Amino acid sequence: MAEAAMAAGAPRASRLDRRKARTHQALIDAAVRLIAEGRGERASIQEITEEADIGFGSFYNHFESKGQLFQAASGQVLERWGQMADDASAGIADPAERLAVGLRLSGRLAWSHPDIARFLTGAGLGALDTPSGLAPRALRDIRTGQAASRFSFPDADIALSAVAGGLLGLLWVHQRHPGRIDETTVDRLSEALLRLLGLPGPEAARLVAMSPPPRDTW
Repeated sequence: MAEAAMAAGAPRASRLDRRKARTHQALIDAAVRLIAEGRGERASIQEITEEADIGFGSFYNHFESKGQLFQAASGQVLERWGQMADDASAGIADPAERLAVGLRLSGRLAWSHPDIARFLTGAGLGALDTPSGLAPRALRDIRTGQAASRFSFPDADIALSAVAGGLLGLLWVHQRHPGRIDETTVDRLSEALLRLLGLPGPEAARLVAMSPPPRDTW
């Protein structure tokens, strides 16, 4: 009898779990949209729940604060981006080549994954503080490249900020003037950023002249 009661109750619990998961994701999706629109910092919890189309009281069943929600939203979006870079550079040992792949992939987000591109421009350099996405991977490659004498720029954190600023600027221009940015522009910027890190010009040009990552990786 107890087993029958448990079996009878299981579907109700499963539906409840699915409903909770949908509400949780709706809040994350709302936060992503608000950040992409540049309204993340100004949005109140009331505005977030309205954007998610859920009741105000439901917010605290999932998150303790707006900051915790935004951290979860950032982690989810940025990890999608980072995983794409991992897939595209799988099997590449050279840190300079890995970074070149990541740069070229990131510049192409403007048309390959416009949702991520909008999120990044909305988040700005604050995305560097999130332990997900391409930033920690790029920092790893910069430091490995320094140790292998591939990059000569002495401060890895400043180098990462400069690289990120260049990419964010490109994505920002694309959003406002789509016709000005194409794959050639992305590759020229990628080459310039590699040279900024200290990679010799001919070597930077060689890396960005390689075929772009296969489309199925991004």
